[in-house]
Amino acid sequence: MEGEKFDFIVFGASGFTGQYTVDEVARVAEEEKLTWAVAGRSMQKLQTVLNEASARTGKNLENIPIIIADSSNPSSLEEMAKQGRVVLNCVGPYRFYGEPVVKACIEAGTHHLDISGEPQYLEKMQLLYNAKAKENNVLVIGATGFDSIPAETGILYTQKQFKDGEMTNIESFVTTNSGPEGFTVNTGTFESAVHGFAHMKELKPLRKSLFPDPLPKYEYRLPKRKTIFYSKEVNKWCVPFPGSDKSVVHRTVRDLLATGRIKKPIEFSPYFCVDSLLQVVGLVIFLAIFGLFASFSLGRSLLLKYPHVFSLGLFKKGGPTKKQIEGCSFSMTFVGYGYDKPESERSGTKPNKTVITKVTGPEPGYVTTPICMTQVGVTLLKEQDKIPHKGGVVTAGAALWNTSIIDRLEKHNIHFSTVSVTDSSDTSK
Repeated sequence: MEGEKFDFIVFGASGFTGQYTVDEVARVAEEEKLTWAVAGRSMQKLQTVLNEASARTGKNLENIPIIIADSSNPSSLEEMAKQGRVVLNCVGPYRFYGEPVVKACIEAGTHHLDISGEPQYLEKMQLLYNAKAKENNVLVIGATGFDSIPAETGILYTQKQFKDGEMTNIESFVTTNSGPEGFTVNTGTFESAVHGFAHMKELKPLRKSLFPDPLPKYEYRLPKRKTIFYSKEVNKWCVPFPGSDKSVVHRTVRDLLATGRIKKPIEFSPYFCVDSLLQVVGLVIFLAIFGLFASFSLGRSLLLKYPHVFSLGLFKKGGPTKKQIEGCSFSMTFVGYGYDKPESERSGTKPNKTVITKVTGPEPGYVTTPICMTQVGVTLLKEQDKIPHKGGVVTAGAALWNTSIIDRLEKHNIHFSTVSVTDSSDTSK
């Protein structure tokens, strides 16, 4: 029976991100010799997606199987999950639609990947389903798109540059670059953010239940940045990154410590960067207004009804055009601090080595995200012997730390580079 299962099932294939995921899976499945299917509520829409994907990719997809499944119908989800080895779940917001798919996959013994950036959902799934997923040898991995995969793999890549030493702290600086056509984002992302802000109070008790024991003390803490600051590392104005990166990496660090792959916790601080002070002030004002409106019912209704108004056109139904996507890219700069020798051989208290690296790639939401999700899935299928977890609700960083995920991303237009390596005895760099 196992050999008859599809390697991938793209659930929510007719959604905005799902369509781009179908394109990417079509390309990768051919090169990796994988079998796959699409799933969703409407046969007609799914057939249209396959026809359009055929035209975009030049692949003949007329024989790709279609599975009818609905998030509101648990039995249909379980029937879908039984037919695959890995479900790529593109149906959000995951707060509302994610849990039934996770549950169905665990019951069916099928691995589950999603592209959520919703900390409450991600951590709730770990709290509720980690034990059952372990028991059934099912891996449930959330946040497998942009921006968490570039963040997690960027940290891994930077850590590798310390070689025999040890990285203790790392900062990331995210920049998105839009082309002459500008850029817009589909409203699904905005909707997830609205509900995430509205329910932030859930996180504290959730984390207390999930992580009753505090992390060991950091060996060294970086000086705290101001809310708005100018970074010489990237020559841009920066604010704390409002996404889920920090919480995802925190879970990864806990797992790496528990499995002995690192000896001490790594401090991680993510930032979002823009070119001018005026832009960063505007961003802070937007986040303040957004947070205020998301905190009460009427405000949330207005945000969800008029996303293009509150975001000054950034978020709108239908998302970006093809030209906008083609003109957009991202860059993440990582500044890692640590030591050039193992603990037994070093002296002094402050880190004496700094490594600056960069991860770059195409448009983040609808090109990079399907690339990342698909390559996490391929790695999961091809390198199970390198993954210490046979089951459980884990992060991609925790599962793929010792795999070739960076090499796989490199082959698919996500690029890693070392900008500089400096230690206290090297004054020439």
